[in-house]
Amino acid sequence: MAAVRVEEVLAAAEEQEAEKRRSITVEKELELEFDLGNLLALDRNPPAAAALRGAGPRREELLRALARDNTQLLVSRLWELPAERAGGAGGPLVARLPEPTFRLPREKPPPRPRPPTRWEQFARLKGIRRRKKTSLVWDEQAKEWRRRWGYRRAGGDPARAWLAEVPAGADPEEDQFARLRREKRERVARNELNRLRNLARAHRAGSAVPAAPLHPTGHQDRQELRRVARVARVSTASLGRFQPRLPKEPAEPPSRSGGKKRRFEPLLGNLAAERSRQLELLRDMGSKKPVLDITRAVNKQMRQEEAEAAAHKGKKQSQRGKRGRRQQRPGRSGKKSGARRQQQQKPAGGGTGGGRRKKA
Repeated sequence: MAAVRVEEVLAAAEEQEAEKRRSITVEKELELEFDLGNLLALDRNPPAAAALRGAGPRREELLRALARDNTQLLVSRLWELPAERAGGAGGPLVARLPEPTFRLPREKPPPRPRPPTRWEQFARLKGIRRRKKTSLVWDEQAKEWRRRWGYRRAGGDPARAWLAEVPAGADPEEDQFARLRREKRERVARNELNRLRNLARAHRAGSAVPAAPLHPTGHQDRQELRRVARVARVSTASLGRFQPRLPKEPAEPPSRSGGKKRRFEPLLGNLAAERSRQLELLRDMGSKKPVLDITRAVNKQMRQEEAEAAAHKGKKQSQRGKRGRRQQRPGRSGKKSGARRQQQQKPAGGGTGGGRRKKA
């Protein structure tokens, strides 16, 4: 058995201990900026430029070591946060993250602003400013604070009152309670119609193809009312799938675009597919030759040829019709002139029994 020196054993032990300490201790010239709310660490230290030049195992090893050190610093900061047991004493140990301080960019585009309604457009044109009213008002009859609108509002519902005042000039035999209920139903129907119009106007403004305008007087036919109801149905996030249907409405509600609902790519998914899409996009942007869609180009050429053929055919038919009318005019005029000459040459008293006789 070979003799082992004590110095070698101690040096190996010290090296192992230093390796363990190095795995959790990282020294940086500049302190990292941490955003623990987003689990983000920003390293301002410049890397070694000589080691990053070219592609090789040395560069990959340096980048892997840099990522490992920064991750270790971030995990060490997380262990300094206050922690607690989730779900009792036997649960996992979790840390309370602070509020994020770094604003991350959006992955999806921001939503479009809602188009203004007709009243908002009118108020902006006339300079009318909206005054915010309090939701509670004092009810003199009940002697308490009540809501301004809705159920159990101040003053109560006039249609549910036990006494109704007959207005001046009204028919004394008319049922005032029935009149109040009828006016309330008309107001509700008018408000619902205005809501549907605003939804239809917003849908028409957001779509690429402009829809047919609605009549401002409210006299819509069946097709227009059906279209407005369909627009109001598909204006929800579920495209009308969970909305109550009318008695004679089809079971499957039509979608906004006539197809499936638009789907976005997941935030965390197949990185290889995302990288291939990005590389293909960069390749198309960097290439000098434009991208040619053969199917679209062929369809466009066919439509152009059909349009030219139809225009040429219509031009020939119009010329043929003009030529025919020019040839028929002299004949018709000659017949009319010949008939007039015969009527002028015919005597006034001629004929077997067609003329009138004077009484003696």
